[in-house]
Amino acid sequence: MTKRYSFVPPQGGLNYDWSADHTFVKVSADDTGGMYTLMEDNLKANFQLGLHLHKFHAETFYVLAGEIDFYVDGDWMTATAGACLHIPPGVPHACVLADGTSDARMLMIFQPSGFDQFLAELAKMTEADFADQAKMTALNKKYDIINIGELPPR
Repeated sequence: MTKRYSFVPPQGGLNYDWSADHTFVKVSADDTGGMYTLMEDNLKANFQLGLHLHKFHAETFYVLAGEIDFYVDGDWMTATAGACLHIPPGVPHACVLADGTSDARMLMIFQPSGFDQFLAELAKMTEADFADQAKMTALNKKYDIINIGELPPR
């Protein structure tokens, strides 16, 4: 009999250990029929995400530990444990660990889902693939990631 629920233990779920973060997929697109994805992101000391937006999906971030500086629609804010930030489609945003913070952990909800599939494709890529600008542009377009620029000055 197929289970009608999923249970993912701590440090469980598909995981992608990158140089700047270690992400665990807790609830995937397959689990929700594409409605949303829930991930745990463990940010490392060198984490930063440049200015970008999504035309069709929203992101919600719930900080579990550490301090993260978010740039959203022209405003900088520092999110600490317990803070929740919701970014609707079309709103430019970026983030970086706050000064003096060596790591942080947050839950991320992507609605509709898709970011978990983006990470799965990235995990299969080679260094040559990452260097191929046309390939990266096509992948970003496929997953509704519109890069605008570098991390804005704080």
